[in-house]
Amino acid sequence: MSSEDVEVVVVGGGQAGLAMSEHLGAQRIAHVVLERHRIAERWRTERWDSLVANGPAWHDRFPGMEFADVEPDGFATKDQVAQYFETYARRIDAPVRCGVEVTAVRRRPGRSGFRVVTTDGVIEARFVVAATGPFQRPVIPPIVPADAVPAQLHSSAYRNPGQLVDGAVLVVGAGSSGVQIADELRRSGRRVLLSVGPHERPPRSYRGRDFCWWLGVLGLWDADAPPQGAEHVTIAVSGARGGRTVDFRALAETGVELLGMTSSYADGVLRFAPDLGATIARGDANYLALLDAADAYVERHGLDLPEEPEARTLRPDPPCITEPVLSLDLSAEGVTTIVWATGFAADYDWLQVDAFDEAGRPRHQRGVSAEAGVYFLGLPWLSRRGSSFIWGVWHDAKYVADHIVTQRRYLSYAPDPTPGEHHERLGLTGAMR
Repeated sequence: MSSEDVEVVVVGGGQAGLAMSEHLGAQRIAHVVLERHRIAERWRTERWDSLVANGPAWHDRFPGMEFADVEPDGFATKDQVAQYFETYARRIDAPVRCGVEVTAVRRRPGRSGFRVVTTDGVIEARFVVAATGPFQRPVIPPIVPADAVPAQLHSSAYRNPGQLVDGAVLVVGAGSSGVQIADELRRSGRRVLLSVGPHERPPRSYRGRDFCWWLGVLGLWDADAPPQGAEHVTIAVSGARGGRTVDFRALAETGVELLGMTSSYADGVLRFAPDLGATIARGDANYLALLDAADAYVERHGLDLPEEPEARTLRPDPPCITEPVLSLDLSAEGVTTIVWATGFAADYDWLQVDAFDEAGRPRHQRGVSAEAGVYFLGLPWLSRRGSSFIWGVWHDAKYVADHIVTQRRYLSYAPDPTPGEHHERLGLTGAMR
C-alpha cells in the first residue's frame, strides 16, 4: 500500500471541506481533501428531486462567489448547489481527491501527527480536519416494525411521489424536510398524515426582508448556544415554490392531517402524544417573537420598511388540532408508506482518537478538538447558530485554519543552541556588557 506525507488531511469534500481548503490554501499550507464519492455528493444523491436551498442565494453562499444562475432572492435547486461547489473547487484549485474513503485515523505512536488509512493508501499527516458534517447516518427511531407497512424509508432516500407504492403516507417529523415532503405528496394527490414535533417556525420573510436577514441584523445568527431545552428543536422553513412561511394550519386546509409526536406502536396501531395543540402554539410563539423583535428593530433604527399587520393573523385551529387523533390503525387507514424525516446522527467510527465524550459526541471548542491536532468542521452550533449554513461554515473554517497556523508556529519553534549566540545575532551582547 502506497504512503505519502501531507501536512493537513481534510476528510470530506462538501461545503465544510471546500471552505477548509480555501483557508488552508490562502495560508499556503500543504493539504489534501479526501472525498469518498463526489464533491457535494449529498446534494446530488441524498436529497429529493424538488429540493431547493432553504436560504436565498444572496445569503446561502461563500463570500467569494455568487450563484451564477440564481437570482439573489431566489432559492437554488440541489443541482445548482452541487454545481456551485464544483465550480468553487476549481476556482480555488482545491486539492480534492474523489473516490477515496478514509477508513481509519490513528495517532502515530511515540511521535506527533496521525496515520490516515484510506482506500488509496496511507497518508501521514500532522493535522486532521473532520469535515464530514452532521448528516452522516440517517436516523429512524425503532418504533414501527419493518413489516408493519409495505414501505418505510428515511427522508434522505425519498425522491418523488411516484417512487412510493399506492396508498396513504405518514410523514414523521415536521422540520424543513418533513414539511416540504408532506406538502409535495399532498399536491400529488396522496392522502398525507404529518406527525409534528417541537420546532421553530420563523417567517419566510417579514416587512420585505427574508428571515435570514432578520436573524443577521438581530444578532441571532451569532448566538453561541441554543436556548435551554431547544437543543434538538428543528427549524420549519422552506424555500420551495419561491419560498413561503411554513403554516401548519394552512397545510391542514390543503388536506394534510396533522398528528402529535409519534410515541409508540403495538398490534398494528401507532400512537401519538396528546401534544399537538401545545406544539403548534409554541411554534406560533416563536414566530410572533421574531416579528416583535423585527418591529422593535425597525422602530429603533428608523427604517423605512412597510408594516405587515396581516402577518400576525393566525388561521383558526382545524379539527385535527382541537380534536387530535391519538392512535392510528395503519392497515385500516390505508397507510402503506412511512417517511421518517427524523434527522441524522454523526458517524466517526473512522476517527479512532480520544476526541469524543461518553455519548460519542465530539469534544471541541469552536472546532478545536480535545485531541491535539484534530479539528471538527460543519457541525451545528460549532461556534454559533449559523455554523451549519454555507456562509457559517466558511467563517468557522477560517478560525480553524488560523488555529492550525498558530500550532505550526509553536511546533516549528526551536530555541537557539546557546543564549550567547542568540544575543550576538541580535546585536545585544555588547549592550549587556
